[in-house]
Amino acid sequence: MKLVRQLNYDLNKRPFMVIWETTQACDLACKHCRAESQPEHHPNALTTSQAKSLINQLNDFGKPHPILVLTGGDPFKRDDIFELTKYATDLGLPVALSPSGTPLLTTENLQRVRQSGCKAISLSLDGSNAVIHDEFRGVPGSFDWTVNGWKQAQQAGLKIQINTTVTKDNLFDLPEIFRLVHEIGAMTWSLFFLVPTGRAKQEDEISPLAYESVMHFLYDASKFISLKTTEGHHYKRVVLQRSLLEEKGLDWLPYFEVDEVYARLSAHLQQVVLENQIRRRMDDRIRRTPLHINAAEGFVFVSLLGEVFPSGYLPMSAGNITQTSLMDIYQHSDLFVSLRNKKALQGRCGICEYNTVCGGSRSRAYAVTGDVLAEEPFCSYQPGSFPFDHKIFDNELAV
Repeated sequence: MKLVRQLNYDLNKRPFMVIWETTQACDLACKHCRAESQPEHHPNALTTSQAKSLINQLNDFGKPHPILVLTGGDPFKRDDIFELTKYATDLGLPVALSPSGTPLLTTENLQRVRQSGCKAISLSLDGSNAVIHDEFRGVPGSFDWTVNGWKQAQQAGLKIQINTTVTKDNLFDLPEIFRLVHEIGAMTWSLFFLVPTGRAKQEDEISPLAYESVMHFLYDASKFISLKTTEGHHYKRVVLQRSLLEEKGLDWLPYFEVDEVYARLSAHLQQVVLENQIRRRMDDRIRRTPLHINAAEGFVFVSLLGEVFPSGYLPMSAGNITQTSLMDIYQHSDLFVSLRNKKALQGRCGICEYNTVCGGSRSRAYAVTGDVLAEEPFCSYQPGSFPFDHKIFDNELAV
C-alpha cells in the first residue's frame, strides 16, 4: 500500500497550486477574514493587463500547469473576472473560483464562470444553519445565498468544494456540516484551521489537544466523504498512523491522546451517518495522505497588489510579480528556499519523523511566535512516540 501521496515533478521547481487574491472587495464582514476585506476594490490592485501577465507567468511553468484559484475578497467584485478566467483557461490552465456567499452569487454569474472555462468553485459554509453561519460571516442571509449558490452551481455543471474554518464557535457543529456537505454532493470538504492573522484572533483557536481530536474525527469522516485540511498539516500524520494501525488490526485509541472533543464529535458523526443512511466510500483514497503541499512547497499566494507570499496566511513577501517573475521568486527567493528546507525547522518540527509529509503550519508558527521556522504551536504530537514509523516510511513512494 502506497500511503504517501507525492507528485511526479519537483516542487522545488514548480507549484502545484497558485492562489490569486483578485480583490479585497467583499460584501461580507467575516470574523476571521484573512484579507480584512473592504466594500470597494483597491485602486492599486493588479489591472487587467497585469493580471494577464500573471497568468502568462503561470503558463511559463509549463505542463502540468499549476491550478489557478481565483479568490478574494469576492472575485465577483472584479468586472474583468470572466475575461481573466477565459484568458487562463484558453491557455490550458485549470481554473477554480472562490466566490463569497452574497447576492452576487447568482445563476447568471455562475453560468458565465462555467462558460468562461472554469470547472470548479469553492463555497464557504461555517455552520450547518443560518444562525451559526451568518453570525460567522457577519451578514444576515449569507447562509441562504450560499445554499442557493451551490444548487445553481450544480445546475451550471460546476464541481463544488465546501470550505469550513474550524473555530471555537463551530467546533461541535462539524458533524452537522458534514451532513450538509454529503447532501450537497461536494467533491471535497476542505477544513481550514484558524491562523491568527487579519481579523482572526488567537483566542478563537481551539486547543492543541482539541486539534488532535478534530483530526481523528476527520479521519473517521473521510470514510464517507473526500476531505482535506488547510493549515492543519498534521492531519497527514494522523492519516498515516491510523491507516497503519487499521492494517495491523489494532485499536487506535491507546496510541493517541484525545479529549472529550473527539468523544462528542464521534458520537454525533455516528448519529448523522445512521440517521441519513450515509454509506462508506468504496475506494481506498482514504488510506493515503492528502497531497503534501505546504507554504512555498507546491503552494504560492499572490496578493491583489502582486506581492508573492508562501501562503495567504503568512504575510511575508518574497517579491512582486510586476518586478520579478513568479518563477524566479518561487524557485530562488531566500524565503521560499528556506521554507522548503526541512532541516531548518526548529523545535519539535525539526526533529519530527513526519516533517517531510507535514512540516507544520508555517503560517501559524509565524503568527504565534514571529518565527516562520518555529515548531507548529498547535500540534500536540511528541516526535518518536508512535512505534511503527519505519513501516510507514518503507511505503513512501511517488504515485
